[in-house]
Amino acid sequence: MNQLHQPGTMDPSNLAICLTMILLVPFAAAGLALIHQGLGRSRSAGHAMLATLCVLSTAAIVFVLVGSSLAGFYGGAFRSFSAFGSEWNWLGSEPLFAQNLSFNSPRAMNICLQMFAAGLAAMIPLSTGTDRWRLAPICLATAVFAGFLYPLFSHWVWAGGWLARLPENFHLPAFLDAGGGATIQVTGGIAALSVAWILRARRGKYISESTGSAIPTAIPGHNIVMVLFGCLLALVGWLALDAACSILFYGLAIDQVPGVLIDATLCASAACMAAVAVTQYRYRKPDASISANGFVAGLVAASSSCAYISPLSAIFTGLMAGLIVTYTVELLELKLLIDDPGGAISVHLIAGIWGILATGLFVRDPNGLQSEHILSQLIGIATLLGLILPIIHGANLILNRFVPYRVDRDGDWQGMDIRELGSGAYPEFVIHADEFIPRS
Repeated sequence: MNQLHQPGTMDPSNLAICLTMILLVPFAAAGLALIHQGLGRSRSAGHAMLATLCVLSTAAIVFVLVGSSLAGFYGGAFRSFSAFGSEWNWLGSEPLFAQNLSFNSPRAMNICLQMFAAGLAAMIPLSTGTDRWRLAPICLATAVFAGFLYPLFSHWVWAGGWLARLPENFHLPAFLDAGGGATIQVTGGIAALSVAWILRARRGKYISESTGSAIPTAIPGHNIVMVLFGCLLALVGWLALDAACSILFYGLAIDQVPGVLIDATLCASAACMAAVAVTQYRYRKPDASISANGFVAGLVAASSSCAYISPLSAIFTGLMAGLIVTYTVELLELKLLIDDPGGAISVHLIAGIWGILATGLFVRDPNGLQSEHILSQLIGIATLLGLILPIIHGANLILNRFVPYRVDRDGDWQGMDIRELGSGAYPEFVIHADEFIPRS
Protein backbone atom coordinates (compact mmCIF):
# COMPACT_ATOMS: atom_id res chain seq x y z
CA MET A 1 0.00 0.00 0.00
CA ASN A 2 2.96 2.28 -0.59
CA GLN A 3 0.98 4.18 -3.21
CA LEU A 4 -0.79 6.08 -0.43
CA HIS A 5 2.46 7.82 0.31
CA GLN A 6 3.42 8.99 -3.15
CA PRO A 7 2.10 12.56 -3.64
CA GLY A 8 0.68 13.07 -7.07
CA THR A 9 1.06 16.13 -9.25
CA MET A 10 -1.95 18.37 -8.89
CA ASP A 11 -4.09 19.37 -11.83
CA PRO A 12 -5.74 22.83 -11.80
CA SER A 13 -8.92 21.58 -10.09
CA ASN A 14 -6.91 19.91 -7.32
CA LEU A 15 -4.86 23.06 -6.93
CA ALA A 16 -7.97 25.24 -6.61
CA ILE A 17 -9.54 22.95 -4.01
CA CYS A 18 -6.30 22.74 -2.02
CA LEU A 19 -5.90 26.54 -1.98
CA THR A 20 -9.51 26.97 -0.89
CA MET A 21 -8.97 24.55 1.98
CA ILE A 22 -5.80 26.34 3.04
CA LEU A 23 -7.74 29.62 3.21
CA LEU A 24 -10.09 27.99 5.76
CA VAL A 25 -7.34 26.61 8.02
CA PRO A 26 -7.15 29.82 10.16
CA PHE A 27 -10.62 28.93 11.49
CA ALA A 28 -8.90 26.11 13.40
CA ALA A 29 -6.58 28.67 14.99
CA ALA A 30 -9.53 30.90 15.90
CA GLY A 31 -11.34 27.96 17.45
CA LEU A 32 -8.36 26.86 19.54
CA ALA A 33 -7.80 30.46 20.66
CA LEU A 34 -11.37 30.77 21.96
CA ILE A 35 -11.11 27.40 23.66
CA HIS A 36 -7.93 28.07 25.57
CA GLN A 37 -8.88 31.61 26.62
CA GLY A 38 -12.34 30.47 27.69
CA LEU A 39 -10.94 27.67 29.85
CA GLY A 40 -8.55 30.08 31.62
CA ARG A 41 -9.23 32.81 34.15
CA SER A 42 -11.00 35.97 33.06
CA ARG A 43 -8.08 38.11 34.19
CA SER A 44 -5.83 36.49 31.56
CA ALA A 45 -8.26 36.36 28.62
CA GLY A 46 -6.84 39.32 26.70
CA HIS A 47 -3.31 38.02 27.14
CA ALA A 48 -4.37 34.61 25.84
CA MET A 49 -5.82 36.06 22.64
CA LEU A 50 -2.86 38.37 22.03
CA ALA A 51 -0.50 35.45 22.62
CA THR A 52 -2.37 33.53 19.92
CA LEU A 53 -1.82 36.30 17.38
CA CYS A 54 1.84 36.58 18.38
CA VAL A 55 2.35 32.84 18.00
CA LEU A 56 0.75 32.74 14.55
CA SER A 57 2.72 35.81 13.43
CA THR A 58 6.06 34.56 14.78
CA ALA A 59 5.53 31.07 13.38
CA ALA A 60 4.66 32.38 9.91
CA ILE A 61 7.72 34.63 9.69
CA VAL A 62 10.22 32.14 11.11
CA PHE A 63 8.88 29.12 9.24
CA VAL A 64 8.90 30.85 5.86
CA LEU A 65 12.40 32.30 6.34
CA VAL A 66 14.08 29.36 8.12
CA GLY A 67 11.80 26.41 8.88
CA SER A 68 10.69 25.83 5.30
CA SER A 69 14.31 25.31 4.30
CA LEU A 70 14.71 22.52 6.86
CA ALA A 71 11.26 21.02 6.31
CA GLY A 72 11.74 20.81 2.57
CA PHE A 73 9.16 19.25 0.28
CA TYR A 74 8.68 16.00 -1.59
CA GLY A 75 11.15 15.94 -4.47
CA GLY A 76 13.20 18.86 -3.12
CA ALA A 77 16.80 19.03 -1.92
CA PHE A 78 17.65 17.21 1.30
CA ARG A 79 20.48 16.18 3.59
CA SER A 80 21.13 12.49 4.16
CA PHE A 81 23.65 10.05 5.55
CA SER A 82 24.35 6.37 4.99
CA ALA A 83 24.09 3.81 7.78
CA PHE A 84 23.34 0.07 7.95
CA GLY A 85 23.41 -0.13 4.19
CA SER A 86 20.65 2.46 3.68
CA GLU A 87 20.38 6.15 2.93
CA TRP A 88 18.65 8.14 5.70
CA ASN A 89 16.96 11.30 4.52
CA TRP A 90 16.80 13.40 7.70
CA LEU A 91 16.53 17.12 6.84
CA GLY A 92 15.59 19.46 4.02
CA SER A 93 18.17 21.60 2.26
CA GLU A 94 16.22 24.31 0.48
CA PRO A 95 17.56 27.91 0.29
CA LEU A 96 17.12 29.98 3.45
CA PHE A 97 14.89 33.08 3.57
CA ALA A 98 12.68 31.65 0.79
CA GLN A 99 15.22 32.68 -1.81
CA ASN A 100 14.44 31.93 -5.46
CA LEU A 101 10.88 31.02 -4.48
CA SER A 102 8.52 30.76 -7.43
CA PHE A 103 4.95 31.31 -6.27
CA ASN A 104 3.53 28.82 -8.77
CA SER A 105 5.78 25.96 -7.65
CA PRO A 106 5.19 22.90 -5.42
CA ARG A 107 7.58 24.45 -2.90
CA ALA A 108 5.39 27.57 -2.58
CA MET A 109 2.23 25.49 -2.07
CA ASN A 110 4.01 23.46 0.59
CA ILE A 111 5.16 26.60 2.43
CA CYS A 112 1.68 28.11 2.18
CA LEU A 113 0.11 25.19 4.03
CA GLN A 114 2.90 24.48 6.47
CA MET A 115 3.25 28.03 7.78
CA PHE A 116 -0.29 27.62 9.12
CA ALA A 117 0.43 24.08 10.31
CA ALA A 118 3.51 25.23 12.25
CA GLY A 119 1.47 28.03 13.82
CA LEU A 120 -1.29 25.64 14.89
CA ALA A 121 1.22 23.26 16.46
CA ALA A 122 2.92 26.15 18.29
CA MET A 123 -0.48 27.36 19.59
CA ILE A 124 -1.21 24.13 21.45
CA PRO A 125 1.12 24.82 24.44
CA LEU A 126 -0.70 28.13 25.02
CA SER A 127 -3.61 26.14 26.37
CA THR A 128 -1.41 24.47 28.97
CA GLY A 129 0.48 27.66 29.86
CA THR A 130 -2.68 29.71 30.37
CA ASP A 131 -2.59 32.20 33.30
CA ARG A 132 1.18 32.02 33.86
CA TRP A 133 3.26 31.87 30.63
CA ARG A 134 4.85 35.22 29.74
CA LEU A 135 4.49 36.74 26.27
CA ALA A 136 8.21 37.23 25.50
CA PRO A 137 9.19 33.58 26.11
CA ILE A 138 6.06 32.48 24.23
CA CYS A 139 7.35 34.28 21.14
CA LEU A 140 10.89 32.96 21.64
CA ALA A 141 9.71 29.36 22.12
CA THR A 142 7.51 29.69 19.02
CA ALA A 143 10.46 30.92 16.93
CA VAL A 144 12.58 27.93 17.95
CA PHE A 145 9.70 25.51 17.46
CA ALA A 146 8.64 26.80 14.03
CA GLY A 147 12.19 27.35 12.81
CA PHE A 148 13.87 24.13 13.93
CA LEU A 149 11.75 21.63 15.90
CA TYR A 150 8.57 21.36 13.85
CA PRO A 151 10.44 21.16 10.50
CA LEU A 152 12.48 18.19 11.71
CA PHE A 153 9.54 15.79 12.13
CA SER A 154 7.65 17.40 9.26
CA HIS A 155 10.48 16.53 6.89
CA TRP A 156 10.62 12.94 8.10
CA VAL A 157 6.91 12.44 7.35
CA TRP A 158 5.82 14.86 4.62
CA ALA A 159 8.94 15.55 2.55
CA GLY A 160 10.27 12.10 1.77
CA GLY A 161 12.21 11.75 5.02
CA TRP A 162 13.09 8.45 6.64
CA LEU A 163 9.64 7.78 8.13
CA ALA A 164 8.16 8.16 4.65
CA ARG A 165 10.85 5.81 3.33
CA LEU A 166 10.21 2.87 5.61
CA PRO A 167 9.42 0.74 2.53
CA GLU A 168 12.96 1.22 1.19
CA ASN A 169 14.79 0.79 4.52
CA PHE A 170 12.63 -1.70 6.42
CA HIS A 171 10.23 -3.15 3.83
CA LEU A 172 7.30 -1.73 5.80
CA PRO A 173 4.50 0.58 4.70
CA ALA A 174 5.38 4.24 5.09
CA PHE A 175 4.29 6.01 8.27
CA LEU A 176 0.85 7.50 7.54
CA ASP A 177 -0.06 10.96 8.80
CA ALA A 178 -2.55 12.19 6.25
CA GLY A 179 -3.85 15.24 8.14
CA GLY A 180 -1.12 16.07 10.65
CA GLY A 181 -2.23 14.06 13.66
CA ALA A 182 1.43 13.35 14.44
CA THR A 183 3.22 16.23 12.72
CA ILE A 184 0.96 18.99 14.08
CA GLN A 185 -1.10 17.63 16.98
CA VAL A 186 1.29 15.32 18.80
CA THR A 187 4.34 17.55 18.38
CA GLY A 188 2.26 20.43 19.75
CA GLY A 189 1.04 18.21 22.59
CA ILE A 190 4.63 17.27 23.42
CA ALA A 191 5.49 20.97 23.60
CA ALA A 192 2.49 21.45 25.91
CA LEU A 193 3.72 18.71 28.24
CA SER A 194 7.17 20.31 28.31
CA VAL A 195 5.68 23.71 29.14
CA ALA A 196 3.57 22.18 31.94
CA TRP A 197 6.68 20.61 33.51
CA ILE A 198 8.57 23.90 33.38
CA LEU A 199 5.80 26.28 34.49
CA ARG A 200 4.38 24.06 37.25
CA ALA A 201 0.87 24.56 38.59
CA ARG A 202 -0.97 27.84 38.98
CA ARG A 203 -0.94 29.26 42.50
CA GLY A 204 -3.98 28.06 44.39
CA LYS A 205 -4.46 25.02 42.19
CA TYR A 206 -3.07 22.56 44.74
CA ILE A 207 -3.51 22.96 48.49
CA SER A 208 -1.25 20.92 50.76
CA GLU A 209 -2.81 18.86 53.53
CA SER A 210 -1.27 18.31 56.93
CA THR A 211 -0.33 14.84 55.68
CA GLY A 212 1.83 16.40 52.98
CA SER A 213 -0.36 15.35 50.05
CA ALA A 214 -1.64 17.90 47.51
CA ILE A 215 -5.36 18.37 46.98
CA PRO A 216 -6.42 19.99 43.66
CA THR A 217 -8.95 22.78 43.74
CA ALA A 218 -11.31 23.49 40.86
CA ILE A 219 -10.50 26.58 38.78
CA PRO A 220 -13.33 26.58 36.23
CA GLY A 221 -12.99 28.30 32.90
CA HIS A 222 -14.47 31.77 32.82
CA ASN A 223 -16.47 31.52 29.58
CA ILE A 224 -17.77 28.12 28.53
CA VAL A 225 -19.88 29.69 25.75
CA MET A 226 -16.71 30.86 24.01
CA VAL A 227 -15.23 27.38 24.45
CA LEU A 228 -18.20 25.69 22.78
CA PHE A 229 -18.31 28.25 19.97
CA GLY A 230 -14.59 27.67 19.50
CA CYS A 231 -15.32 23.99 18.87
CA LEU A 232 -17.57 24.91 15.92
CA LEU A 233 -14.93 27.20 14.43
CA ALA A 234 -12.27 24.54 14.95
CA LEU A 235 -14.41 22.01 13.06
CA VAL A 236 -14.37 24.16 9.92
CA GLY A 237 -10.63 24.72 10.05
CA TRP A 238 -9.87 21.10 10.91
CA LEU A 239 -11.84 19.69 7.99
CA ALA A 240 -10.01 22.08 5.69
CA LEU A 241 -6.61 21.22 7.19
CA ASP A 242 -7.16 17.47 6.87
CA ALA A 243 -8.30 17.80 3.27
CA ALA A 244 -5.46 20.14 2.27
CA CYS A 245 -2.78 17.90 3.82
CA SER A 246 -4.26 14.79 2.23
CA ILE A 247 -4.33 16.40 -1.22
CA LEU A 248 -0.90 18.02 -1.02
CA PHE A 249 1.14 15.34 0.75
CA TYR A 250 -0.64 12.13 -0.24
CA GLY A 251 -2.09 12.95 -3.63
CA LEU A 252 -5.69 12.41 -2.52
CA ALA A 253 -8.10 12.70 -5.44
CA ILE A 254 -10.79 15.36 -5.30
CA ASP A 255 -13.54 12.74 -5.36
CA GLN A 256 -12.10 11.29 -2.13
CA VAL A 257 -12.29 14.56 -0.18
CA PRO A 258 -15.84 13.83 1.08
CA GLY A 259 -14.36 10.81 2.85
CA VAL A 260 -12.05 13.14 4.80
CA LEU A 261 -14.96 15.35 5.84
CA ILE A 262 -17.22 12.43 6.77
CA ASP A 263 -14.62 10.55 8.81
CA ALA A 264 -13.42 13.62 10.71
CA THR A 265 -16.96 14.73 11.54
CA LEU A 266 -17.98 11.25 12.67
CA CYS A 267 -14.87 10.90 14.82
CA ALA A 268 -15.41 14.28 16.51
CA SER A 269 -19.12 13.60 17.01
CA ALA A 270 -18.54 10.18 18.56
CA ALA A 271 -15.85 11.59 20.85
CA CYS A 272 -18.10 14.42 22.00
CA MET A 273 -21.04 12.11 22.75
CA ALA A 274 -18.75 9.67 24.57
CA ALA A 275 -17.51 12.49 26.80
CA VAL A 276 -21.08 13.69 27.42
CA ALA A 277 -22.23 10.18 28.33
CA VAL A 278 -19.30 9.41 30.62
CA THR A 279 -19.51 12.70 32.52
CA GLN A 280 -23.29 12.31 32.82
CA TYR A 281 -22.77 8.84 34.31
CA ARG A 282 -19.94 9.85 36.64
CA TYR A 283 -21.08 13.30 37.79
CA ARG A 284 -24.86 13.02 37.17
CA LYS A 285 -24.64 15.98 34.79
CA PRO A 286 -22.69 16.42 31.56
CA ASP A 287 -19.49 18.43 31.91
CA ALA A 288 -19.38 21.07 29.17
CA SER A 289 -15.62 21.69 29.26
CA ILE A 290 -14.70 17.99 29.13
CA SER A 291 -17.26 17.44 26.37
CA ALA A 292 -15.70 20.28 24.36
CA ASN A 293 -12.29 18.73 24.86
CA GLY A 294 -13.73 15.41 23.75
CA PHE A 295 -14.97 16.99 20.53
CA VAL A 296 -11.54 18.43 19.71
CA ALA A 297 -9.89 15.14 20.72
CA GLY A 298 -12.03 13.42 18.10
CA LEU A 299 -10.79 15.87 15.47
CA VAL A 300 -7.22 15.21 16.59
CA ALA A 301 -7.64 11.42 16.51
CA ALA A 302 -9.07 11.59 12.98
CA SER A 303 -6.21 13.68 11.64
CA SER A 304 -3.76 10.85 11.05
CA SER A 305 -6.09 8.61 9.05
CA CYS A 306 -8.42 11.08 7.27
CA ALA A 307 -10.09 9.20 4.39
CA TYR A 308 -8.05 6.02 4.74
CA ILE A 309 -10.36 4.32 7.26
CA SER A 310 -14.05 3.42 7.05
CA PRO A 311 -16.83 5.48 8.69
CA LEU A 312 -17.42 2.72 11.27
CA SER A 313 -13.74 2.75 12.17
CA ALA A 314 -13.86 6.55 12.47
CA ILE A 315 -16.77 6.30 14.92
CA PHE A 316 -14.92 3.74 17.04
CA THR A 317 -11.77 5.88 16.95
CA GLY A 318 -13.81 8.87 18.16
CA LEU A 319 -15.53 6.91 20.93
CA MET A 320 -12.17 5.81 22.28
CA ALA A 321 -10.75 9.35 21.98
CA GLY A 322 -13.66 10.72 24.03
CA LEU A 323 -13.15 8.08 26.71
CA ILE A 324 -9.40 8.67 26.77
CA VAL A 325 -9.75 12.41 27.27
CA THR A 326 -12.38 12.05 29.99
CA TYR A 327 -10.12 9.88 32.11
CA THR A 328 -6.69 11.32 31.28
CA VAL A 329 -7.74 14.86 32.21
CA GLU A 330 -8.50 13.54 35.69
CA LEU A 331 -5.37 11.38 35.79
CA LEU A 332 -3.09 14.29 34.95
CA GLU A 333 -4.74 16.65 37.43
CA LEU A 334 -5.35 14.36 40.39
CA LYS A 335 -2.61 11.75 40.20
CA LEU A 336 0.28 13.33 38.32
CA LEU A 337 -0.42 16.88 39.63
CA ILE A 338 -0.01 18.42 36.16
CA ASP A 339 -1.98 21.64 35.83
CA ASP A 340 -3.26 21.81 32.26
CA PRO A 341 -6.10 24.39 32.21
CA GLY A 342 -7.14 23.71 28.62
CA GLY A 343 -6.54 19.96 28.59
CA ALA A 344 -4.07 20.23 25.69
CA ILE A 345 -1.93 17.30 26.84
CA SER A 346 -4.90 14.95 26.93
CA VAL A 347 -6.50 16.30 23.76
CA HIS A 348 -3.51 16.72 21.46
CA LEU A 349 -0.81 14.41 22.82
CA ILE A 350 -2.64 11.40 24.21
CA ALA A 351 -5.63 11.40 21.85
CA GLY A 352 -3.22 12.14 19.00
CA ILE A 353 -1.13 9.07 19.82
CA TRP A 354 -4.31 6.99 19.91
CA GLY A 355 -5.22 8.36 16.47
CA ILE A 356 -1.82 7.34 15.07
CA LEU A 357 -2.26 3.82 16.43
CA ALA A 358 -5.87 3.63 15.22
CA THR A 359 -4.67 4.49 11.73
CA GLY A 360 -2.50 1.40 11.72
CA LEU A 361 -5.32 -0.72 13.11
CA PHE A 362 -8.02 0.37 10.67
CA VAL A 363 -6.35 1.62 7.49
CA ARG A 364 -7.90 -0.03 4.45
CA ASP A 365 -5.25 -2.06 2.64
CA PRO A 366 -6.21 -4.32 -0.27
CA ASN A 367 -2.97 -6.27 0.27
CA GLY A 368 -3.91 -7.25 3.83
CA LEU A 369 -0.74 -5.87 5.42
CA GLN A 370 -2.47 -4.80 8.64
CA SER A 371 0.26 -5.92 11.03
CA GLU A 372 2.89 -4.10 8.98
CA HIS A 373 0.87 -0.88 9.11
CA ILE A 374 0.57 -1.18 12.88
CA LEU A 375 4.34 -1.62 13.17
CA SER A 376 4.98 1.44 10.99
CA GLN A 377 2.68 3.56 13.15
CA LEU A 378 4.37 2.26 16.31
CA ILE A 379 7.74 3.30 14.89
CA GLY A 380 6.34 6.80 14.43
CA ILE A 381 5.00 6.89 18.00
CA ALA A 382 8.35 5.65 19.36
CA THR A 383 10.12 8.38 17.39
CA LEU A 384 7.85 11.06 18.81
CA LEU A 385 8.22 9.94 22.42
CA GLY A 386 11.81 8.72 22.32
CA LEU A 387 13.39 11.44 20.20
CA ILE A 388 11.12 14.43 19.59
CA LEU A 389 10.02 14.71 23.25
CA PRO A 390 13.60 14.97 24.63
CA ILE A 391 14.59 17.43 21.89
CA ILE A 392 11.61 19.73 22.50
CA HIS A 393 11.89 19.57 26.28
CA GLY A 394 15.63 20.14 26.17
CA ALA A 395 15.13 23.22 23.97
CA ASN A 396 12.50 24.61 26.37
CA LEU A 397 14.74 24.03 29.39
CA ILE A 398 17.56 25.96 27.72
CA LEU A 399 15.26 28.83 26.72
CA ASN A 400 13.82 28.97 30.23
CA ARG A 401 17.30 29.53 31.65
CA PHE A 402 17.79 32.67 29.58
CA VAL A 403 14.20 34.01 29.42
CA PRO A 404 12.16 32.69 32.36
CA TYR A 405 8.86 31.28 31.17
CA ARG A 406 6.76 31.88 34.28
CA VAL A 407 5.40 35.24 35.38
CA ASP A 408 6.49 36.45 38.82
CA ARG A 409 4.44 35.90 41.97
CA ASP A 410 2.57 39.21 41.78
CA GLY A 411 1.73 38.67 38.13
CA ASP A 412 0.47 35.19 38.94
CA TRP A 413 -1.96 36.76 41.37
CA GLN A 414 -2.97 39.90 39.44
CA GLY A 415 -3.50 38.05 36.17
CA MET A 416 -1.64 38.21 32.89
CA ASP A 417 -3.78 41.01 31.47
CA ILE A 418 -2.82 43.54 34.16
CA ARG A 419 0.75 42.35 34.56
CA GLU A 420 1.72 42.12 30.89
CA LEU A 421 -0.82 44.27 29.03
CA GLY A 422 -1.68 46.91 31.62
CA SER A 423 -5.44 46.44 31.42
CA GLY A 424 -7.99 43.67 31.78
CA ALA A 425 -10.19 42.13 29.13
CA TYR A 426 -13.27 42.73 31.33
CA PRO A 427 -12.29 45.75 33.46
CA GLU A 428 -15.72 46.47 34.94
CA PHE A 429 -17.80 43.35 34.55
CA VAL A 430 -16.04 40.38 36.15
CA ILE A 431 -15.36 39.71 39.80
CA HIS A 432 -12.67 37.11 40.41
CA ALA A 433 -14.14 34.36 42.52
CA ASP A 434 -10.67 33.31 43.64
CA GLU A 435 -9.75 36.75 44.99
CA PHE A 436 -10.88 35.51 48.36
CA ILE A 437 -8.66 32.42 48.36
CA PRO A 438 -5.61 32.95 50.58
CA ARG A 439 -2.37 33.23 48.62
CA SER A 440 -0.22 30.13 48.93
